[in-house]
Amino acid sequence: METLTIGTKTLALDADGNLANVNDWTEDVARELAVQEGIPTLTPQHWTVINFMRQVFTKEGDAPSIRRLTKESGVDTKTLYQLFPKGPAKKAARIAGLPKPKGCI
Repeated sequence: METLTIGTKTLALDADGNLANVNDWTEDVARELAVQEGIPTLTPQHWTVINFMRQVFTKEGDAPSIRRLTKESGVDTKTLYQLFPKGPAKKAARIAGLPKPKGCI
């Protein structure tokens, strides 16, 4: 199993490179994961998407798909791709500390 070290913490990753334990997530972990994904700074719009994903996951047990993100998060498709280039649902889920959404390749 892969791991990620942030500061003094070593976190386990799943086969997709996402956190193996969603409870290991913190905002600092999110910032580090974002940097690794090529996103140097998380803006308020990034946090809107991240928090929406975490709320849906907490309530339903699955990360939302890209379609659901665009319909319910308040962030349109074009903006999602600008915020999280090359796979917004997958990248946003990783940064949010969640498993890859089921519909993602």
